[in-house]
Amino acid sequence: MTRTQKTVFILAALVALILGLTVNKVLSGRSEGNSAALIDAGIILLPQSRAVPDVRMTDQDGQPVALDSLEGKWSLLFFGYTYCPDICPTTLAQLRQVKSELPKEAVERLQVVLVSVDPNRDTPTQLKQYLGYFDKDFRGLTGSVEDTQTLSNGLSIPFIPADTRKPGYTVDHSGNLAIVGPDGRQRGFIRAPINNQKLVAQLPVLVRRD
Repeated sequence: MTRTQKTVFILAALVALILGLTVNKVLSGRSEGNSAALIDAGIILLPQSRAVPDVRMTDQDGQPVALDSLEGKWSLLFFGYTYCPDICPTTLAQLRQVKSELPKEAVERLQVVLVSVDPNRDTPTQLKQYLGYFDKDFRGLTGSVEDTQTLSNGLSIPFIPADTRKPGYTVDHSGNLAIVGPDGRQRGFIRAPINNQKLVAQLPVLVRRD
């Protein structure tokens, strides 16, 4: 097994363990607010909301951003990068399609945020150009590797920093999304792979919550 294969395996195992424990709590009845329809759509709500790490980042317009700026809307945080060859463009394209099919009331209460796991290449300008290919209202955040890891670990969506000395390097990361509520606290996850039809049906249910 190559080093890359090992890191991918370790990352997949970590994510599977975290989500497995969460789902176990849901299915054993210890998590209030989860319905079978939400779970079937890949939406897993935590038994209790939890604080989002207080890190400082920069948005796609080059403006400093504190994570409490996510308050006021339901946020879907996806940890990816603009040079990703597969999972990132696929996921963002799916989220664009899902958004296009949601009722207006749900769209107004929801935002998609790409958090870069490749700050070495993902400048604000690069993020803005890339996100523009999908949806002009998608937000992008970039920061130091240390702050990004603090955020991703705090949301239980880890990634493995790349060796940026290698040309054309890739970054091992999860396809899951973190759900942050309008109160700025993490409420749960959306498990990959995304099912567009089921998310279109259940996201309006989610964002009607307080």
